[in-house]
Formats: sequence, C-alpha cells, structure tokens
Amino acid sequence: MNTLPATAPPAPLRIIQHPLARLLLLGAPLFMFMATYAEFMDQFVAQPVLRIAAVVAMMIAAAAIYVAFVRFIERRPVSELALGPLVKELGIGLLVGCGLYAGCVGILILLGIYRIDGFNPVSYMVPEIAAALGSGFFEELVFRAVLFRVVEEWLGSWVSLAISSFVFGFLHLINPEATITGAIFITVEAGILLAAAYMVTRRLWLSIGFHMGWNYTQSAVFSGIVSGNAPAPGLIRPTIEGPDLLTGGQFGIEASLTAFGLCTATGIVLLVMAVRRGHVMPGPWQRQPKGACAK
Repeated sequence: MNTLPATAPPAPLRIIQHPLARLLLLGAPLFMFMATYAEFMDQFVAQPVLRIAAVVAMMIAAAAIYVAFVRFIERRPVSELALGPLVKELGIGLLVGCGLYAGCVGILILLGIYRIDGFNPVSYMVPEIAAALGSGFFEELVFRAVLFRVVEEWLGSWVSLAISSFVFGFLHLINPEATITGAIFITVEAGILLAAAYMVTRRLWLSIGFHMGWNYTQSAVFSGIVSGNAPAPGLIRPTIEGPDLLTGGQFGIEASLTAFGLCTATGIVLLVMAVRRGHVMPGPWQRQPKGACAK
C-alpha cells in the first residue's frame, strides 16, 4: 500500500531547524542565564535562602525556554528532560559526583597534602547550595543539552564530544585564577565524564547530578577552590600544602593529576557503557542515505 510522504516543514522553519541556527537561537539565551545567575547570588550574598530562590526561579525560566524550543521548533518530545527517571538518575549523579571529589581529597589526605585543622558551623554549607544548583543546571543545559546534543545530531557523537569538551574546558579561562593547565584538564576529565553521562542515559539528569555533587562537595564540604573562582569557607577548615600538580594550585583540584585520573577513568567507563548500549551516533559520512534499504 502506498503512503503519502510526510509534509515538509515550511522553509523558514527548516532554516531555524538547521544545527547552526539552533545552536545560536537556543544556546544564546541559555548562555545568558548561565552567565548572569552569579549576579543574583552576589546580590543576595548575605541571604542564602533568597539566593537559592533566585537561582531556582532562573532554572525554571531556562527550562521553560528549552522545552518550548524543542517542542515547537524541533517538534519532538523533550526526552532528555523526562521526569520519570529524574529522582533515580539525579540521585546517582549526586552520589557519584560527591564520591569522586571525596576520593580526590582522600588521596591527598593519604599523601599528607590535605590536613583537616577543624570544622566550621554547618551553616557554612548553606550558601553554596545556590552555586551548585546554578552551575550544575545551567552548564549542563548549555553544554550537553544544546551544544553536545545538536552537534552530535549533525556531526556524530565523537566529533561532538571533542567540540563540546574543548568549548567547556576553555571557557573556564574567563575565571579569575584560570590557567591553561586547568582548562586542558577540565576539557578532558569533565568534558568526557559529563558528555558520557548524557550518552549513557540519553537524559540530562545524571550529568547534572555529577556536576552539582562535585561542585557542592568541593566548596561546601572541603572548602576547595572551584575552577579558579574565589574560595569560600565550607564545613572543613583545611591546610593544603603540596605540588600544584597534585593540589591544582589556585585553580583548584580540577587542575590536579588526582582529579584528572579519577574523573577521566570514570568518563571512559561511561563511554564504554554508551557504546555497548548502542547510544553512539555515527558521523554523517557513516550514515545510510534516507530511503536506502539495509542489506
């Protein structure tokens, strides 16, 4: 039985649906949310509850923009933000993110580089909730849900992994104490880990959990420097003395061989899982032409 061909979308919509157009039209406003949420935190620096409320409100607004674009421009379900697996995958991501950072510190403690001098009140952990929420959500929405996903659909998983990791890593050079070493390490360790987390599940919750858990544990628990930003006191009052290659220096532990080893290894494991699940998209040169019959 003959079937009628699907109606092609109008020309203006086809232009907007091009990967480059989607990267600009969807990525630009979400990048602005990512770039400006810190201003709200600075405004409410002495009011942590208001900081959290402001960031959550911005997260809801950014999510609404993303969902509307996907539904009405890309014309598909927003499967990467499916709510069913949210609790499980976000929870696993948070646990693994916290565990990876705690593992890095554990190695430094065994080497005598990280020493615990005492503890601050638990209230010191509250202000960093907003920062972890904002960085984890906005950066994953921009770099994985937009940049990685759109480039992957266009050029395949491996090209997208390289491009998104490079952009993610080297944008950290705008941070106050940024270093080339830190940017390179983040490109590899975090770029692979976070993209692989998305590839394994084809959803965003695992990578968001990784990101939030790592950042929160780094600052709120261990009083570490987050990617070259100004340090803030957390629960633990430490003394950190050792070579920059192990401590990360003024950039933080993300520029250390410790984090590089643990996070890169975890990312590779997730990549292998994604390959085994058939979640790797081929490049355009490997794709079968539409309408061709498989042999």
